[in-house]
Amino acid sequence: MGNLSSRSFTIRVKKLFKSVSAIPVESLNAVSIVPGVNFSDHLNFWEFGYSAFMITDTAFYRNPNYHAHGDTAETLDYDRMTEFVIGLYKALSKI
Repeated sequence: MGNLSSRSFTIRVKKLFKSVSAIPVESLNAVSIVPGVNFSDHLNFWEFGYSAFMITDTAFYRNPNYHAHGDTAETLDYDRMTEFVIGLYKALSKI
């Protein structure tokens, strides 16, 4: 998820990720008034003119444990997380 000026960077990483991982991936680049577009640290990069995007599993939209009492290590899917990190590493290695 990113802003409009980061669109080409987002698309490039998405394409590379899809080429090295079976994990489904979607992307959205929009103006900041769209909820969620600027909900993370990538906003700071935008403020200094850098292209950046947030990688998210849409946690707070689908996970009732997100940032709540039940947000513990036992509720995480480490196998899928490992698959994601490996895919992201491979994708970024191609940039």
